[in-house]
Amino acid sequence: MNRKAAIGLLVVAALIGVAVLSLDVRIRMKDAQPAGADWSPTKPYPAQDAYYPGTEALASDEMRVIACGTGMPMPRLKQAAACFIVELGNGDKFIFDMGAGSAERIAALGIPYDYLDKVFLGHLHIDHAGDFPEFVFSGGVMNRLTPVRVWGPTGIKPGWGTKAWWQKIREAWVWEETGRAAATDPRSSQVELTEFDWRKINNLVYDDNDVEIRTIPAIHADQAASFLLEWNGLKFAFSSDTMPNRYWLEHTKGFDLVIHEAVLPPEAWREKYGFPPANAVYVSTQVHTTPEAFGKMMSMTEPRMAVAYHFQNDTDTQPMMLQKIRKTYDGPLSLATDFMVWNVTKEGIRTRMAVPSRETYMPPPQRPRMSSIGELWDFDPVTVNGPEPETVKVTNEVIKAFNEKYGTDVPLAPVPEN
Repeated sequence: MNRKAAIGLLVVAALIGVAVLSLDVRIRMKDAQPAGADWSPTKPYPAQDAYYPGTEALASDEMRVIACGTGMPMPRLKQAAACFIVELGNGDKFIFDMGAGSAERIAALGIPYDYLDKVFLGHLHIDHAGDFPEFVFSGGVMNRLTPVRVWGPTGIKPGWGTKAWWQKIREAWVWEETGRAAATDPRSSQVELTEFDWRKINNLVYDDNDVEIRTIPAIHADQAASFLLEWNGLKFAFSSDTMPNRYWLEHTKGFDLVIHEAVLPPEAWREKYGFPPANAVYVSTQVHTTPEAFGKMMSMTEPRMAVAYHFQNDTDTQPMMLQKIRKTYDGPLSLATDFMVWNVTKEGIRTRMAVPSRETYMPPPQRPRMSSIGELWDFDPVTVNGPEPETVKVTNEVIKAFNEKYGTDVPLAPVPEN
């Protein structure tokens, strides 16, 4: 066979191979379609690889967990501090920790605030509780019309517990609370606080609507707890901040989804954070969990899905964390970042990223409002006499037009004397 004929045969064979491959791909694509999928150029795509908040119904036996903060105390745009939302098929929603920066992540999901009325704080560090005041005091403008219920640990000294913490915050923000309550529904800034003994083991702190939430001590310089949630045969655990400990080992074996901290190794605290060597080793090993220890704990408890959080999850740190965790654990693993989502059922666990709204407005109110014009204080003369009279007259025309359009009788603003 001459060279030209041989090349011709190779071309023919290649074309046949391409045709067979193309047919095989079409067959596999057809087989991969969801059963009964109604493919259409105008209807929604039947199988999304991302989660678009507010577009998917939650099945009656399903749990959905959304990361609204996976980072550290150091502020950064990419990751807020600790916060996870758990949504259940019975309609219940729970927030675990509410660290600095997490409030805007919560808002970006578009969930009505009346549904987000149960908050559990593992401890009172700024990166685990810093945005709780923001969440409470912004509730009125976010159409929350129900009080917030919060659970937090007792204090190891007088004035250190969650009740004292919240009372001091209210005192510090009294001007905010008073002024805001006068213009919004007063229920929005009400807080119903339950303090629990963080020392108790497997302590039942919530039992309602077939949901049980228990606490175990977290080893994080005292006054800290981890949470265990059980519902409909599904089990979820959130460590907040802790070293690996015997309480976690005893009470989380075989859980479905566990979220446990795993911080960067000591050398990264030295190189990335600029900590002195002694501080870098102490903080990353004595009050937090190393990636190797995280892996060892997961190997001993064998969850259906282990989630490591509480580190800057970047292109250089992720391989480092993965390599160290895999020294001691080879099971299912997620390295968390903000807006990661886990859908949990008895049949399986699906992990995706959410696509949040970056231009969120408040969701509509879920119940009738109470009167929104409340009592304030006697304004100072500087404030009373400060408005410019001609602009007040212009503004009053706006109020008149509003009253005419909506049938209201909002009083006109007083016009100061010149």
